[in-house]
Amino acid sequence: MQLQESGQMYLETIYVLTGKSDKVRAKDVCEYMGFSKPSVSRALGLLKNGGYVEVSDEGYLTLTEEGVRVAKMIFERHNLITDVLIKLGVDKETAAEDACKMEHVISEKTFAALKKYIETL
Repeated sequence: MQLQESGQMYLETIYVLTGKSDKVRAKDVCEYMGFSKPSVSRALGLLKNGGYVEVSDEGYLTLTEEGVRVAKMIFERHNLITDVLIKLGVDKETAAEDACKMEHVISEKTFAALKKYIETL
């Protein structure tokens, strides 16, 4: 299953929230992302069916191995692109907003080259 940008954003959100608390629920995702409960429930259902998220009987969310892999990739892209934009003189808020858009469309090849270039600085 190829994830759309929104699916990637949900995985990244669960990943970030899991770093703050080991008990993440759908309501936490709603609050963090500012989305309605029905929207989050629908997205989580798709992610669950795609094998990216597991939901316990108590309603706690856990990323599967594949979910963690994708979330880490998106999170790494977001952080690196944000840092690059800040180093180029973009203010922190704009850099984070732009990185959030760019992280979903940049190719693996371009990201790898960007990462390699940044590591040489």
